[in-house]
Amino acid sequence: MIPMRDRVGHVDVLWITLDTLRYDVAQDAWSAGETPVLARLLPPAGWEARHTPGNFTLAAHHAFFSGFWPTPQGPPPHPRTYACRFQGSTTITNETAVFDAANVVQGFADRGYHTVCIGGVGFFNLLTPLGEQLPGYFAERHWSEKLGVTCLDSTAHQVTCALEVLSRTPGRILLFVNISALHQPNCGYLPGATEDSPATMRAALRYVDGALAPLFDAFRGRRQTAVIICGDHGTAYGEDGYFGHRHNHPTVTTVPFMEGWLAA
Repeated sequence: MIPMRDRVGHVDVLWITLDTLRYDVAQDAWSAGETPVLARLLPPAGWEARHTPGNFTLAAHHAFFSGFWPTPQGPPPHPRTYACRFQGSTTITNETAVFDAANVVQGFADRGYHTVCIGGVGFFNLLTPLGEQLPGYFAERHWSEKLGVTCLDSTAHQVTCALEVLSRTPGRILLFVNISALHQPNCGYLPGATEDSPATMRAALRYVDGALAPLFDAFRGRRQTAVIICGDHGTAYGEDGYFGHRHNHPTVTTVPFMEGWLAA
């Protein structure tokens, strides 16, 4: 964890979920040097493998916004970076940023942050009451079809939206982005592919990596920024007879994770 108790109120915060990204795909791409933009943020060993608290987008993000990000592997306890005050918690330490709020997003808002959600997959699409539920945590939320899973240039559009938000928000910001490009269908990122696979997800990740560069550069031009980037869940492509997600195969429950700083 990064110590945030005394940093909230002084730094920007960037949260990115790489929706559906498997740990093995992310780590293989990092090892091969295919994600140089993200590699600048990662420690020497690459991505950390963690256990997701939810095996599909809705469940995982409800946990995330409550302060329960993917859990480190190995025996507990595992201290948390952000938390809502909760009697009896064993994962809150003197370095945890603790909020007297029902969710972490509201906690940041109470500390003077402008909270912004740039949606991606269907649970952020603002088209139905269910699709409005997760974005509803935020003061400002954005979604359109060009940010969603059917647009091959979705990450670039999400970054363009984020840059516009940053340009008119000089004060402290909590910016959350749900990257949709890795979610099915992702076969369009690999020429000649007609079905999704680890290879097509890896190709999608290469696209995402390049498209995120202007967003990181923009934050570096503002002030020090706390960054969390992770998968919310993975997905199976036939391993042990499993396909998709919303089940607990290791391809679903093991996700890549990083947290750290972007220096101004």
